[in-house]
Amino acid sequence: MGGTKSVNLKKIRELAPTHVIVNVDENKRETAEALAGFVPNLIVTHPLAPLDNLALYRQIGTAFGKEREAEALCTSFELAFREIENRKFPQRKVLYLIWKDPWMTVSRDTYVSRTLGLFGLHTVPEETQERYPELATLDVPGTGLVLLSSEPYRFREKHRAELQAVLRKPVHLIDGEMTSWYGSRAIRGLRYLSDYADSL
Repeated sequence: MGGTKSVNLKKIRELAPTHVIVNVDENKRETAEALAGFVPNLIVTHPLAPLDNLALYRQIGTAFGKEREAEALCTSFELAFREIENRKFPQRKVLYLIWKDPWMTVSRDTYVSRTLGLFGLHTVPEETQERYPELATLDVPGTGLVLLSSEPYRFREKHRAELQAVLRKPVHLIDGEMTSWYGSRAIRGLRYLSDYADSL
């Protein structure tokens, strides 16, 4: 159907779906408005924090008549969340990179940043006008360590090694799916990040 920013409306129209799920961060507003013109049920999602997954599960469950399954996901998520909410994680400031050429990071007004914050990993810069700002330099004040996400840009060990050679701070790879994929993946993400924070 094309990429999230280049949705092929013609193909979607030909499929005549009864439901389409869009996301405020991932899909363009004009795409959603066009879909609303011929899709009976347009489901708009915009989770901004881990606990927003509970409303998301119920929203999707209601839309597809799967309320019982949605409540089962809520129970699993709440169990995973309780396991980490009372833990004491070291407080660290991290530069979380999601793109290269140009370098891009996340603002604190994002699902990624709020998820990391549960584990004492607070993203820098602390204030920015954009949700996914470009960086002119990686020398961001306050940075304690740098995290290279596996998505949307697929940072690999060679990138980590290159940056580690020039930056005067630790550089680590991190599974971006575990930090940014809300929905059912978030349950596993909480446990992954708990172990990840312990390993730093």
